[in-house]
Amino acid sequence: MTSALDDLLDLLDLERIERDIFRGRSRAAVIPRVFGGQVAAQALVAAGRTVPDDRAAHSLHAYFLRTGDPGAPIVYTVDRIRDGLSFSTRRVVAVQHGRAIFHLTSSFQRYEEGLEHQTAMPPAPPPETLPTAAESLPAYTADHVPRDTALRLLDARAAIDLRHVDPPPYATVGRPRPPRSQVWFRANGRLGDDPLLHVCLATYVSDMTLLDSVLLAHGRGGWAVGDVVGASLDHAMWFHRPFRADAWLLYDQESPTASGGRGLGQARIYTQDGQLAISVIQEGVVRVPRQG
Repeated sequence: MTSALDDLLDLLDLERIERDIFRGRSRAAVIPRVFGGQVAAQALVAAGRTVPDDRAAHSLHAYFLRTGDPGAPIVYTVDRIRDGLSFSTRRVVAVQHGRAIFHLTSSFQRYEEGLEHQTAMPPAPPPETLPTAAESLPAYTADHVPRDTALRLLDARAAIDLRHVDPPPYATVGRPRPPRSQVWFRANGRLGDDPLLHVCLATYVSDMTLLDSVLLAHGRGGWAVGDVVGASLDHAMWFHRPFRADAWLLYDQESPTASGGRGLGQARIYTQDGQLAISVIQEGVVRVPRQG
């Protein structure tokens, strides 16, 4: 296990300060605010620690309300909405400086048998044939991204082995292409067997690249280039089947629309053997800076 993954797992190991109140630390994202995937993953950790062990997370719906301060702790308060025979529902509010910055509702279910079908996994090259981030980033960022920004990007993703199937938006500035992208990812080391940990790791990663497809349609490079400004507005995930976040997962992403200063991303996450594990939808602010 890498030291970066150790640090991420430590970040997700919340301190329990009351029965349903938890405290988490933060680290700065590439830009000077708390990374949204971190807050979502920590909130899901808080929710998951209040449900029976036989119930696994099957969905979450969240809103990003305010920018998080990486220099201050985040307090997560869990409301035990319902515990039924099969399902448990939790509501989590993340607070900093006395104000809510994030709100999550999540649902957990006891395992049961049911009908089965899924959308087929799309074609993608094997992850082992793709360059690592350390190998590809110098070429991807050479033309448009400052070196210090590229190094911060590499450091921020060091806990995750994330490999782009096609160049990311900051590598193709000024060249619009279809609003679709794929990345393979896995934790950069071996994880334990707690299913909640794997779900929370996938939640963390899901906020890294989902809105890239919005940028691709317009030939924009994003925050790393400075030709758009934006932030996540909401996030929804459905966990369909068991998976491991330390095994390869294909993140197949697309953007069906952008309008009104907002862009929508939707995606499916597959295991390497073709099982549809997760569905994801996110909307974010995507604005072109005003000149002058």
